Formats: sequence, structure tokens, C-alpha cells
Amino acid sequence: MLRTERRTGTARRLPGRAARVVLALLVSCLALVAPSAAHAEADAPAAQQITVDGAGTGRVFDGVGAISGGGGTSRLLVDYPEPQRSRILDYLFKPGYGASLQILKVEIGSDTNSSNGAEPSHMRTPTQVDCNRGYEWWLMEQARKRNPDIRFYGLEWGAPGWFDGGFWSQDNIDYLMRWLGCAQRHDLHIDYLGGWNEKGWDAAWYGKLKAALVREGHGDVKVVAADNAGWQVATDMKNDPAFDAATDVVGIHYPCSAVHCSSSPDALSLDKPLFASESGWNNYLTGATRLAAEMNHEYVDARITAFINWPAAYAWYPTVQMQGSGLLRANEPWSGHYELGPTLWTIAQTAQFTRPGWRYVDSAGGYLDGGGTYVTLRSPGPRPAYTTIFETTGATAPQNVSVTPTGKLPRGALHRWTTTLESTDSADWFVRGADVPPDPTGAHGITLQPGTVTTVTTMPGGKGGAVAHAPRAQSMALPYRDGFDTYRTAATPRYVSDMEGAFQVAPCATAPQSAAGSRGTGRCLRQAITTQPTKWSRVAAPLTLSGDIQWTDYTVSAKVLIDHTGTASLLGRVVNQLNNVGTGRVNAWEGYYLKLSDSGNWSLEVLAPDKTTRVLANGSIASAGANTWHKLSLGFSGQTITARVDGTEVAQLTDTTYDHGQVGLGLDSYTTSQFDDLEVLPTHGA
Repeated sequence: MLRTERRTGTARRLPGRAARVVLALLVSCLALVAPSAAHAEADAPAAQQITVDGAGTGRVFDGVGAISGGGGTSRLLVDYPEPQRSRILDYLFKPGYGASLQILKVEIGSDTNSSNGAEPSHMRTPTQVDCNRGYEWWLMEQARKRNPDIRFYGLEWGAPGWFDGGFWSQDNIDYLMRWLGCAQRHDLHIDYLGGWNEKGWDAAWYGKLKAALVREGHGDVKVVAADNAGWQVATDMKNDPAFDAATDVVGIHYPCSAVHCSSSPDALSLDKPLFASESGWNNYLTGATRLAAEMNHEYVDARITAFINWPAAYAWYPTVQMQGSGLLRANEPWSGHYELGPTLWTIAQTAQFTRPGWRYVDSAGGYLDGGGTYVTLRSPGPRPAYTTIFETTGATAPQNVSVTPTGKLPRGALHRWTTTLESTDSADWFVRGADVPPDPTGAHGITLQPGTVTTVTTMPGGKGGAVAHAPRAQSMALPYRDGFDTYRTAATPRYVSDMEGAFQVAPCATAPQSAAGSRGTGRCLRQAITTQPTKWSRVAAPLTLSGDIQWTDYTVSAKVLIDHTGTASLLGRVVNQLNNVGTGRVNAWEGYYLKLSDSGNWSLEVLAPDKTTRVLANGSIASAGANTWHKLSLGFSGQTITARVDGTEVAQLTDTTYDHGQVGLGLDSYTTSQFDDLEVLPTHGA
């Protein structure tokens, strides 16, 4: 950008002779410079000519979407207060407002960790169905409320452990039919259904799935295969007519490098839509450049017609992996704080000005001479609209383009919107520029700056409201208490986020009678899963997290009833997820663990950043036993850690591994042990 500067101050006048000398020198310099300037102007590159053929052909556009899943990625969104929750949902789903998502892909939960937590299953036994578990039904209802035309896509990451024959079984097909039945009960239509996320495929199973969909009245649900990386699945379809007939869409994960997206001759020959059924994985603040390049390159390089970003929102605790991924941040429900970034507006640059069912115009898409790509889409019908999206992530200097519509396309001025991809200033996101009028030849001249995504369109559109009304970020206030008495049975309590298993509200097996006393409450937090699921990720046993990573000095306590041979754990100062820990290479969480077994043995342990577990103290109590309530307590004050069991101090020591973090509850196996009266007090109030 050129900048004109004005200097202020007292002007100094040169003496007459000096002025004449300077004037002569200036004339000589102008005589030398003028020919060079004229020569430079003559050498300036001409605008790249782009003709948008009103009858141009290309593949049908299937939409821009995002994923709620891969385990708990939307978990904290549901706990937001109003009006912030509705504003966040508007930014995701409301057409012409924010991201304007056209596809919402959701996880079909199975009570097991699938990257960022575990989502509840609708069917935990072969005969029991609960269509109200989890929040994905709610999220789909909210999305459809804002956009009645949004398309829904269901996919499994894990599966319940009761299936006879494992994942690729008839039990799983029946499970999916029940899930579609639940969708109908919520008045939701599912458009796409996949297989097993990133775990391969079974061609014969897809044939059985297709037959079941037709038989059960879901014949309009399109089958996607195989939600894996690479294009081998397309080759398998080409070589297997039954597999080919059973599938409607080829869905591939992460088909792009930073500068190129792949396809295959076999995929292109199938005459099926090609989806990037999971792509993106970009930070809401810093991922816009990669995202803008991918969205265009996927069609220009590979003829992929749907882009589905993982995930929709960064709405999980920052102690869980892949922090910051998503189109916006919404992981502070206690304050109502949320944040937008250029990534969301990069999605908006396409989604606000297109609709599924439009068609790409292949002759008006390709590579920009000065670096970057462009795609053009037009609507169907006798009076079509059109939109061209330019991304200049590969450019180092401004470049000129000229867009000329032909045929029945509108000839008037084009609306222009631009996002500066690396800018942290919201004033540079989704900026409405001056309309671009046609010149006498009908061409629209446009200058594209490097590092931007620019949309020119005949479609209306509008940026959502300013984010100044989002409350400021702040730590969760202490004390924090939850006795679980105010929730319905089977609910997930506020702020409780399961990493493995299912911690849900249930009637207490017996009234808590710990040494510290009890309020005699009737509801507790019960771990519901008793059969190990078919896992996607490697979290060893049930675990749930709550609270604020910013907490420093506090005392966390909870009552526990152990109903099995094994241990229950109270966690404190939890700071981060670690993967590939120990001989089992499991996923676990850095922090302090106070463990109590049914035999009365206890230990205070720390899982350190180097993935080693150190026992800081251990011992036993005399009053232990299964089906007996005990109160566990962990206190933190600077480097001093105090552990109590049933009100009796069992350890006080110094450790410097962690000085802050949230809290959690855990078990060592899939049992129905219960917890009650979770409480976090500031240390001075303990």
C-alpha cells in the first residue's frame, strides 16, 4: 500500500541563486526520470482476463460446512448463557450473517474418546434407545432454525461395545437405523451418512447399509465412503460394482498440502461428488491463509465440490488437544466470552454468496498469473446469479484482473468483499468494498492485494453484528459447587466434559455418608458405561474434566462411592493432554491425581510433561470398602499440596510441577461408581 505523508513545520526559503541551481538540477532529473517512468508503465502487466460464461459447465457445488464431533468439540457451547449462545450460533449458521454454514456434520456418539472427548450414545444396549442424549440433536435443531436448507451429515468415530461382530456388523447397521429414527423424532432430515472415521472400510458392509436405508424408508440418505485419507477407496469402487452402487459420495480427509490438493483419475471417473469430508484443522485466529488456499484449490486442483472444516468451533477446554482449532472460540461459558477471527470470515467469503446446487464454471476458474487461484459459481434458473472468489495467498504483489459476464448473467455492478487473511484487526475482516461497475465493454476491473481473499458477486450479503457486545474474558469464579440435584436423570451437568465414558446424573445408590458429613442428596454423578466401547482413540478408562485452567490456589473435593475392585481419582491442576503415555501409549492428562482403591490404599501422583508418573505419597486407610462413601480432597497453595481422605490429612508435601489448572474425576475401569458434591474453594476459604 502506498502512503502519502505530510510534513508539518516552518518552511525554509532558499536564497535566489541556490533556488535557481536546485531548479536546474530538478529539470535535469525530470528529463532523466520521465522516460524511465513511461517505460515502466508500458511494461506493467495487463489485467488477467476472466470471462464468465453464462452457460459454462462444471461440477455441481455441494456446499461449505463444518464438523461438530471428533469428541466434544462443541461441548462448552451448549452451556453458554443467553444472549451470547444465540449470537455464537448466528455466527455459525445464520445465512448472510457470519460463516453461513451450508453443511453440519455431527458425530454419532459412542461414549468413547474420539480426539477431544467422548459424546453420548443413543443406544447403550441392544434394546434401549434414548433419543435425547447429548447435544448434537440440539445443535442440529439450532442450525436448522437459522437455515432451513442446511444439510446434515452423520458419522461414527467409535461404537458401543455390545455389537456382536464389531464395527462392521449388522448390529451397527441397526444402530444407525435407530439413530436415523431419533433424527426423525427431532424432525431432522439427515442428508449424508458415513462409515467409520479414518479406520478403513468394508465394501460389503456399505452394500448392507445401503439396502437397510432403502428397506427402512431412508432411501434418500446419501452414503459417503469412506471418510479416510487418500483416494484408494475410489479405486476400490471402480473395481467393485456392488461397492460403487452402494455409495453416493466419495468422502476424503485432508486432501491438500499447503499449496496443492489431490484427486485421482479413478475418483474423477466415478461420476460421483467428491467431498473433502474433513479438511481444514485451522486455528480460528491464524488459520485463514491455509483455509483460503484449500477452499479454492480443492476445486481447481481436484474437482472437490464440498469443503467440511474440522471443527465448527473451539468449544472445548484448553487442557484438551488441538487448542484453537475452529471457526471461532467459545470455551468460556461462565463469562459468556467468545472470539471471532479471520478464519470464520474466510468461510463467509464463499458461503454467504453461494448455495448448494449451484454449478462451478470451469472456464472461469484456475490460477492467477500473479499467484493464487480463483473459482466462479453460478446459480441455476433462467436468471442466474454468479460469484467469483479470488485467493492471493501465493502472491507477492498486487495484481489486476478483469471479469466479464456473458450470456444471461447480470451485467450490473458487482458487490465486493475482502478479508485480509493474516490481519489481527477485525476492521480488515469481511470488508465491504466499493461496488465494481462495468466499463463500456462490460468488463469489471479489480485489483487484488496479496494475502487476501476477495469475493465479487451479484448476490447480496452482510456481515454479522460487531463483537463488542461479547463479555470480557475472565476466570471462573470460586467457590464452584455442584451437588447434581437440580438436573434431570441422565443429564450431563454444566461444565462437566467427558474425555472417556459417560458421567451423567443418576439417583444415588445410597445417600453419601462420608466422614465429613452429607447433605443427604438424592442425585449423584454416575459413570454409566460398563462395557468397553470400540475405541477410536486411546483413553484408558472413564475420565471427566471441569473448571478453569487458570485456577491456581484452591481446594477441590468430591465424595466417591467405589462399586468395583479398583480405584477412583480426584484430579487437580490439570493443564494439558499428553498422548502416547506409558507402555500402553494411552492419552492422559498432565496434573495431580489423588487415588483411592476399594481396599483402602491411596496414592498421590503427578503425571509430568515428560510423560512419567511419579508417586509423591501413598498409604492406606482403615475404613475403605466397596459401596462406601468417602470424601477426597486436594489442596494447593503455591508449591504446597495437601491430600485428605474423609477429612483426615494423609499427606502434605512440596512439588513444583504445576502451579495452575482445572479439576477432574476418574476411574480405572468401566464401572458405575458414583461421585457427589464436587466443590472447589479458594485456598483461603478451605
